[in-house]
Amino acid sequence: MDVAGKSGGAKYECLLFDLDDTLYPMSSGLNLACRKNIEEYMLQHLQIEESEVPRMCLELYREHGTTMAGLKALGHEFDDDEFHAYVHGRLPYDALKPDLVLRNLLLSMPQRKIIFTNADKAHAAEVLSRLCLEDCFEGIICFETLNPPRLQPVDFITVPDDDVIEHAPESTATDCTGNNLSPKSPILCKPSVEAIEAAIRIANVDPQKTIFFDDSARNIASGKAAGLHTVIVGSSELVPGADYVLRSIHNIREAIPEIWEGEEGQQLEQFIQSTAVETVILA
Repeated sequence: MDVAGKSGGAKYECLLFDLDDTLYPMSSGLNLACRKNIEEYMLQHLQIEESEVPRMCLELYREHGTTMAGLKALGHEFDDDEFHAYVHGRLPYDALKPDLVLRNLLLSMPQRKIIFTNADKAHAAEVLSRLCLEDCFEGIICFETLNPPRLQPVDFITVPDDDVIEHAPESTATDCTGNNLSPKSPILCKPSVEAIEAAIRIANVDPQKTIFFDDSARNIASGKAAGLHTVIVGSSELVPGADYVLRSIHNIREAIPEIWEGEEGQQLEQFIQSTAVETVILA
């Protein structure tokens, strides 16, 4: 891929966006519904004691980045696709509506734009479709990108347009403070610094010219440790490691005007009106 993309010598060359609770607000209710589905899966499919499920769900999320990663670390065996289908397949996606304001903002940005989420590719595609943002991003780095099936070659996979996208290599994972998570945590995901470094390699970007948007303070701290410029979304105050703060993703232009630095108004209009390419899921 061309790291510089369309931005040439601009200050920023790539914008790396988290998905859930970043591109849409937590008030949508998907976050709570997702946690409820995870707890039900733990109870019904893993036979975990009902009284332990809520506490365990939260503690595993805090320790490992996702409850799924924590369950795998404890030795629970289950199919990844089955888990994602159960947890995300019943979410109230109808709560997400087309966001034309955000769409126009994204299309006006000259930089490369990539989704970086811990979620699976089916969920990411559904959310982007509901928000009418599916053609606003060059690609999606998701669960399958960082955790390819064991029987599948992990060095590369061919995607449409003859692009070759590298998967994350198997190696030792670390959390946001650099502590070793392997072999305790077999799943690679945020807030592991290694997961973020893997995303940087996969996207083929210069972290010093990349902005990372996320709603999680832990992910922001790890993003900063990986050398990215960072934006905490959905907050009114800066958190450790954050360079910018956005109460809403819609406030990007006011908070970070440098994204449009050096762009003429006519060029921005062309970006809005041009036909964007279909998003490629990097998995």
